[in-house]
Amino acid sequence: MPSLPSNTSVKILQDDKKKPDYTFPLILVTSLFFMWGFAYGLLDSLNKHFQDVFHITKLRSTLLQVAYFGGYFLMALPAGYFVKKYGYKKGIILGLILYAIGALLFIPSAKLAEYYFFLISMFILACGLGCLETASNPYVTVLGKPETSEFRLNLSQCFNGVGSFLGPFLAAFLFFGQNELSSKKSIAVTHSTSLASVMYTYLVIGIIVLIIAFLFYKTHLPEINEEEQLQEYANRHSKPLWHNRHFLWGVIAQFSYVAAQVGIGAFFINYATDNWKGSTAENAAKLLGISLILFTVGRFVGTALMKRIRPNQLLAVYAVINIVLSVYVIYGTGALSVYILMAVFFFESIMFPTIFALGVKELGEHTRRGGSFMIMSIVGGAAIPPIMGVIADKSGTPVSFWVPLICFIVVLYYGIDGYKIRTKQPEALA
Repeated sequence: MPSLPSNTSVKILQDDKKKPDYTFPLILVTSLFFMWGFAYGLLDSLNKHFQDVFHITKLRSTLLQVAYFGGYFLMALPAGYFVKKYGYKKGIILGLILYAIGALLFIPSAKLAEYYFFLISMFILACGLGCLETASNPYVTVLGKPETSEFRLNLSQCFNGVGSFLGPFLAAFLFFGQNELSSKKSIAVTHSTSLASVMYTYLVIGIIVLIIAFLFYKTHLPEINEEEQLQEYANRHSKPLWHNRHFLWGVIAQFSYVAAQVGIGAFFINYATDNWKGSTAENAAKLLGISLILFTVGRFVGTALMKRIRPNQLLAVYAVINIVLSVYVIYGTGALSVYILMAVFFFESIMFPTIFALGVKELGEHTRRGGSFMIMSIVGGAAIPPIMGVIADKSGTPVSFWVPLICFIVVLYYGIDGYKIRTKQPEALA
C-alpha cells in the first residue's frame, strides 16, 4: 500500500491544529452558569422576605433588584477591559472572588439587621456575577464554530436555569417556612430569627464559591483570540462597534428582555398572593420554583428546536406567545392566572442567550467589548422593576404586568428584523 506524501501528513497535522477540542473548557465554564443562576433564584424570594421582615413597600423592596442589576451594569465594562488585558481565566477568578465576598458580607448584614447593608452586600455579589457573565458568555460563543454559537450558549444557559429553580425551593423552606411556623405558634418573628437562615445560606454559598475559584486557579483554560478566530468576519465587519445595527438592537432587546424577566420574577410571589385567595408566600415561592423548572425545561427544549428552527424565528415565536399570555395575566384572576404566569417562564427561557449570541455574532475584534455592553444591558433589571413597583402600589400588581408585555414587543421586533446583520457592500468596479 503506497504511503501518503509527506506534504499530506503535514496538511493533516495542520488541520488538527485548526480544530482544537474545546469540550472540557466548555463543561467547566458551563458550571459557572449554574452558580449565578442559583444566586438569581434566591433574589426574588429575598424580595418578598425583606418586605415581610423589614415591613417595606413593594417599591422599596425593588432596591434589591436595583443593587443586583446595578452591580452588573457598573461592573460590565471594567470586567470587559480586565478580561481583554488579562484573559478569560483571570476574569472568571476575579468574578468568583467578588461573588464570595458579597455572599460572606451577608453575615454582618444579618447581625446588624439593616436592609441597606444587605443592599451593599448584594451589590458586591452582583459585581462578581457581572464579571463572571462578561467573561463566560462571550467565551462560550467563541469556543467553537461561529454558526453554532447560539446553540452552545443556549446549552450552557440551560444549567443557569437549573440553578435558578433550585433557589426558590430552598428559599421557600428556609426563608418563608420559619416565618409561617412561628406565626402558627403565635410567636413574633424577630429580625434575628428570620434573618438567620439568610445568613447561613449565604455563608455556605460563599465557601462553595471560594472552592470553585481555587479549582479554576489550578485548571488550565485555553485563551481564545477572537481577532484570529473570526478574521473572516472581522474583515467584513471592520466598522466601529456601534455601527453594527444587529448589535445595537441586541443591546436594546436584551435590556427589554431582562427588564421583563426580572420584573415578572420580582412580583411573582406578590401576584400569586394578591390574585389567588388562600395562596401563602411559602406556597407562592414553591410555585416560583416550579416556574423556574419550566424555564429550565424551556431552555433544553428550545436548544433542541434550534437544530431545526432558526434562532431568530424561535425567538419571535416565543415573544408572540408571551405577549398573549401577558394579556391574560393582566386581566385574569384566580389560580388559572397564576398558572398562565408560570407558563411565561417557559417561553422566555431562550431569550437571553439567543439575543446575546445574535448580538455579538460576527463582531470579530469587537467580540469581547460587545459582550461587555450586552452584559451592561442587564441594567434593565434594575431600571424597570421600580416602575412596576410604583404601578403595583397604586393600581395593583396585575396592572404592573403591562411593563413586561411592552418589553416582549421589543424582543419580537428583534427576532423579526433587528437581528439582521448589515454587511458592507463591495465597491462598484470603475
